[in-house]
Amino acid sequence: MPADFRAGEADRTAANGAGIGVVPTGAALGAEIRGIDLSRPLPDVAMGTIEAAFDVHSVLLFRNQRLNPAQLTAFARRMGEPRVIPYLGHYAHPEHPEIMLVTNIRENGRNIGHADAGRVWHSDMSYMADPPRATMLYAIEVPEEDGAPLGDTLFASAVAAYDALPAETRQRIDGLEAIHRISGRRKATGTGTEDNAARERYPDSVHPVARPHPVTGRRAIFVNEGECVGIVDMADAEALPLLTDLARRVTRPEHQYRHQWRTGDLVIWDNSAVQHLAVHDYEWPRHRRLMHRITMGQTALENRL
Repeated sequence: MPADFRAGEADRTAANGAGIGVVPTGAALGAEIRGIDLSRPLPDVAMGTIEAAFDVHSVLLFRNQRLNPAQLTAFARRMGEPRVIPYLGHYAHPEHPEIMLVTNIRENGRNIGHADAGRVWHSDMSYMADPPRATMLYAIEVPEEDGAPLGDTLFASAVAAYDALPAETRQRIDGLEAIHRISGRRKATGTGTEDNAARERYPDSVHPVARPHPVTGRRAIFVNEGECVGIVDMADAEALPLLTDLARRVTRPEHQYRHQWRTGDLVIWDNSAVQHLAVHDYEWPRHRRLMHRITMGQTALENRL
């Protein structure tokens, strides 16, 4: 279940001479990176610490950051090449197209950004032939009710879920390939309808059900409920119940970390190892939420392998 950060449990690396601490959450995934200011240029040794922690913990939190769009984009480029979501370009930052606005704020009767992001468990852009490795989300405005923050994000370790499978299930799914369809999950939820026409034009992709991590090689259950519409060379009567079972194994409480946002938080997650869900317990105009999101392809470490 979700856990608070425990300052006494920082695991240290050779780069600690740069003053960086890596503090695990105590949950199945996640760590806080302390002692770093992302608005300033980072030495290579600091990036090495961040990359190593990312591969181990899958979700990284940087608290109390003060980043303008140029600084956020510069850090994203240190992690990997930014990608623009192909059908959501109209939600891009007007001066920094790498940044997508994730917000419920409306101006002149329309949403200025993507207000409906992440309502169900998923891995970002799994429908692409080459899904992105990482996503970062930077909190500029966090909604509150009676002083308590709203709009938490839940993360679940698909690696831990694979490791917890019975041996016979791992044997059954190794070698299987799932069909990912971008419109499937939205049809199931009925949300995001204003962008469905663009989704329908996007082709399916196929990925291993048990997908190896690009750096560690550890396998993860790479199945999103609703978005995975079948398994190659398997009848739907067998494939669909299997996909549902696997997806729900990923999101069991013991595999989760729940992040409660604060203004200035920057969170990065590993789409090769993690699924996430955004809690929509806030509403416009009573509550305002504004985040800047950047999705990156291969990380710098992968490019060096």
